[in-house]
Amino acid sequence: MDYIVQAIMSFIASACFGVIFNAPYRKLLYCGLVGSISWTIYYSLTTLASFDAVHASFASALVVGISAHLLAKSLRTPMIVFNVSGIIPLVPGGASYNAMRSLMENDFMMGVQYSARVFLIAGAIAMGLVFAEVIMQLVRRTMATKKEALQK
Repeated sequence: MDYIVQAIMSFIASACFGVIFNAPYRKLLYCGLVGSISWTIYYSLTTLASFDAVHASFASALVVGISAHLLAKSLRTPMIVFNVSGIIPLVPGGASYNAMRSLMENDFMMGVQYSARVFLIAGAIAMGLVFAEVIMQLVRRTMATKKEALQK
């Protein structure tokens, strides 16, 4: 039951951020779906497989990037629409808040700890999106060479 609630809430959050970022209204369902899938993967990896948040964020961002590529191609929409909505559930907002709060309370050791965690998670999200781009370009290139070989 917990997974269903998590999936529904992340769907709503991603679709609402799609509205904030002016995504086309006909694409909001897909924006919510990408966000819901990314959060479900993240949540599953952190709870069931005991992955670290950094590794789970990387895997989820990789799935976001690949699904954004596929949806952008099939729906003829810019990829950024699905990328932004898909990574919103993965953004480490709580850790960022704790980092700022610790720094403001002069607890510098905890502030640095939280800040390092935020930077690692943000870097993992960025690397997941970059790796998805590289994977999709490699797939596209191999498909093009196979197509050329078949035509000869």
